[in-house]
Amino acid sequence: MTPFALRDPVYPADAAAIAQVRSAADPSWPVTAEGVRHEFESRDPDFFQTQVVAEQGGRVVGVGGIGHDSFSHEDWRYWGGLHVHPDARGQGVGTALYDELVRRVRGRGAREIRTMLSDLPHDAAGVEFLRKRGFAAKWERYESSLHTRDADLHAFDALMARVEAGGVRLKSLPELAGYPRRNRWLYEIDWLLFQDVPMGLTLTRRSFEQWVKDELDDPSLRPELSFVAVDPTRNDPLTGPYVGYSTIGWNAAGNYAYIGMTGVRREDRGRGIAKALKVAAMRALHAAGGGEIKTFNDSPNRAMLGMNEQLGFRRTATRTRYELTLKEES
Repeated sequence: MTPFALRDPVYPADAAAIAQVRSAADPSWPVTAEGVRHEFESRDPDFFQTQVVAEQGGRVVGVGGIGHDSFSHEDWRYWGGLHVHPDARGQGVGTALYDELVRRVRGRGAREIRTMLSDLPHDAAGVEFLRKRGFAAKWERYESSLHTRDADLHAFDALMARVEAGGVRLKSLPELAGYPRRNRWLYEIDWLLFQDVPMGLTLTRRSFEQWVKDELDDPSLRPELSFVAVDPTRNDPLTGPYVGYSTIGWNAAGNYAYIGMTGVRREDRGRGIAKALKVAAMRALHAAGGGEIKTFNDSPNRAMLGMNEQLGFRRTATRTRYELTLKEES
């Protein structure tokens, strides 16, 4: 067995190697070096985060990271994950990464660690790894997908006409780029809508600047496939004329699209706007050459799960959030 050593990663030098390890370990969600660099460079400085890589024979074979759960922040709660290249498994790399990451956050008073894994075959060993260390399954999120070539996009013509007749216009992000308050309105409606998503969490609001970095400056965002529902008769002090929106990202390493956020203000639900937003994205992707779209919904979100089934999405995996309560060291 070839010995390995742990060290802190160096950016941008290690980005490509880290992307390679993560993609090999999780082929359902591969990443690019550009995406890895963006994650590192856009980190919120207000929250603690740390990473470790395992190097064997001059090659990065494992990577792990842990930090404050900035999505649902408490100073004692952390979110982490680790990846080991399949060629380097069974040699203690994962255990060494895990032990080092836990040591670092224990020193900061960590009491809880969260992570997420799927029920896909490549994650089976990871799930067993967590169970042996006391992690418990706490929450399920369903992954579904469709390919635009398999969707009858003309079947929604009546829906699109009805939404437009109701006074709502669906505009892509580039079409709204000239509006000086576009980003601020998107930020406000994003926060408004996310609070209605049943995720079993108490959400922490990001600053406007951090939200722009995370969402609009994300290199995987496809602005031309991301749409906003605009009602010109509205003039809300926070969200302006925006009543809903849906974003699409593109996983360049996996060659598929994914839905980020889709939502509509409470007072505008029941009018088909959310479904129309998704149809608009599907049609735009199809016109650009087509492709697979993945979406993720928490298990209690029956309304969105039902809508996705009507659009043609089919369940492909379940992603489970695992949680560990750290015991005090003796």
